[in-house]
Amino acid sequence: MSEPTTAPDPVLTAERAHLAHAADCLTEMRVAAQSVVDAGVDAWASERLGAARAERLRALAADPQVPAFFGRTDARHTDGGETFHIGRRHVRDAAGDPVVIDWRAPMSRPFYQASAAEPQGLVRRRRFGFAGGELTSYEDEFLADGDIGDGAGALLRAEIERPRSGPMRDIVATIQPDQDDIVRAPLAESICVQGAPGTGKTAVGLHRAAYLLYTHPGQLARTGVLVVGPNRAFLRYIEQVLPTLGEVDVEQTTVADLTARVPVRAVDPAHVAVLKGDARMAEVLRRALWGEIVKPVDSVQVPLAGRLYRVPVERLKRYVDDLRRRARADDDQQLLHYAAARERLAMLLAEDARRQKEENGGAPTDGETRRAARSAEVAAFCEAVWPARDAAGLVFALWTDAGLLARSARGLLDDTEQALLSWSHAPRSMRTAPWTSADAVLVDEAAGLLERTAGYGHVVLDEAQDLSPMECRAVARRLGAGSLTVLGDLAQATSPWASSDWRQTLTGLGRPGTVVRPLTRGYRVPGEVLDYANRLLPLIAPELPAATAVRSEPGSLRVRSAASLAAPLVEVVAELAAVPGSTAVVCADASVPDVVEVLTRAGLDAVALSDEAEAPMLAVVPASLAKGLEFDAVVVVDPAAIVAAETRGLHRLYVVLTRAVSTLVVLHRGDLPGPLADEPRASA
Repeated sequence: MSEPTTAPDPVLTAERAHLAHAADCLTEMRVAAQSVVDAGVDAWASERLGAARAERLRALAADPQVPAFFGRTDARHTDGGETFHIGRRHVRDAAGDPVVIDWRAPMSRPFYQASAAEPQGLVRRRRFGFAGGELTSYEDEFLADGDIGDGAGALLRAEIERPRSGPMRDIVATIQPDQDDIVRAPLAESICVQGAPGTGKTAVGLHRAAYLLYTHPGQLARTGVLVVGPNRAFLRYIEQVLPTLGEVDVEQTTVADLTARVPVRAVDPAHVAVLKGDARMAEVLRRALWGEIVKPVDSVQVPLAGRLYRVPVERLKRYVDDLRRRARADDDQQLLHYAAARERLAMLLAEDARRQKEENGGAPTDGETRRAARSAEVAAFCEAVWPARDAAGLVFALWTDAGLLARSARGLLDDTEQALLSWSHAPRSMRTAPWTSADAVLVDEAAGLLERTAGYGHVVLDEAQDLSPMECRAVARRLGAGSLTVLGDLAQATSPWASSDWRQTLTGLGRPGTVVRPLTRGYRVPGEVLDYANRLLPLIAPELPAATAVRSEPGSLRVRSAASLAAPLVEVVAELAAVPGSTAVVCADASVPDVVEVLTRAGLDAVALSDEAEAPMLAVVPASLAKGLEFDAVVVVDPAAIVAAETRGLHRLYVVLTRAVSTLVVLHRGDLPGPLADEPRASA
């Protein structure tokens, strides 16, 4: 393993020339894309051409801070002796020959997978160092047989440890073999990644989406890719990863936004939220909806082409019964949704009348038959037998009509549970109802019973360990026949309905047979910090193996006790904020205003992080928003208060302790929670 080269030499000169050549070729590709003219066929063809051209230009957009390539592979002469430069997108010259190979192409895989033990046809792997878009250094790894090397090279390590300012970056230059295996998994395969802190599970999930879009562009252009995150702050943090990789047409949202069918105005107590998130609620809603259907009691006169045709009650009963059977194959698989079945019932009556007319020598048109299905007589019959329902109205009726709830919940929920669900003060209308986020998920479930929910070709679901069974069903409805990448960590499960077993979550997502792939090597969190947080694992997730770090940073962990936290906090934060990179002060949610006041009074530009705002360089972070985020330096204030703030407080503390990339400072007063108390600490 050679040392990084910083002085100009023939290799650097040649590589800089290739970088300049790649930049010129990329410019020529953009010009060529802009010069594509109207096909002159028709408006639709012109529109599609314009859209394709715009997409091509977006894919070719050049960021001067993002170099055209980051690595290179040299094959053995017996394998052709070819040299490939690996980058974020494919670049070709005027003759069509490759100048840079897209990192997702099959020929790029040896860059990520080759080792001295299994060189995969390579004799050398080269990594490049850049500063401000300029190539400044390179590092060669020679993959000779038996030359195992001494771990990550300096450039790879420097890239992994780069300061965390701004949103999450892509990791195309540093993807490791275990991560690459997940990234390149086939589209048809659903995967669950159990990823310990710092293992890159979120980045791996996003890069898998980019890989699938590259590998299956036509299919996923039709069906789409959806990324679901835990909150908007998290989505802002990751929002630039896929565009940097050239993928701009990926929808990114939260479960709350996905199910936002009613205005959320209230918050459920934890035990009520758990009940509303229980999988039993799906059956309660189903019964409430399908229980509205009644058996016909009289015949119907259907108007068709100026005459009335009588449909006898026996046939009406058969039509209703057949549709109900078609509508439900079992408790989970809808074959015909409620609204579609209702429309079909109207057509059955019209078609019955049509057959009667044809038997008498008539020949009604399709238009006349459709008008018969929309007639007042048929509409009145359907409303009486198969009434139209609204998703929000169905849930509203359940929470305000004790009789309806009792009938729908019989044998599923006891009297106490039903009482918890009923609104004690019935609102005058749905517009003023005290809807909660758990109610919104139930309204979304009801909407899925009424009508088909559009599905995606692939869904990336992050922090999945915190989803309720009903939230899992909401995501599953968007999945349809597509595949799924589930990302999470059971040790970081903080919601009141969190599961200790992935099988429950995967069953709720409709993919019970999904293979769970562990990621346990931490690339971002120093070993000292990770070892400290791992002390909590025997209490919060004893079945999980402790994560290991690939790097050690002596001095990265400081645990400090003080009778009063204000002065030590200002001192520590001022020291950390003076170093380039991001700094987060994480505390219990209720303590955020006080911590901001202490820091701003001391002249520090501290801003509270919210779900709606960009993360500042010095952020005071509520513990409930820390999940999924990373900062160069983290100060954890009063861990005992974080633990005491919620039922799964130790899980929350584990999350908080693993947000630091370079430095973690723990400031506490009194006792530290659980096994953390054994850590030697200095007194202030």
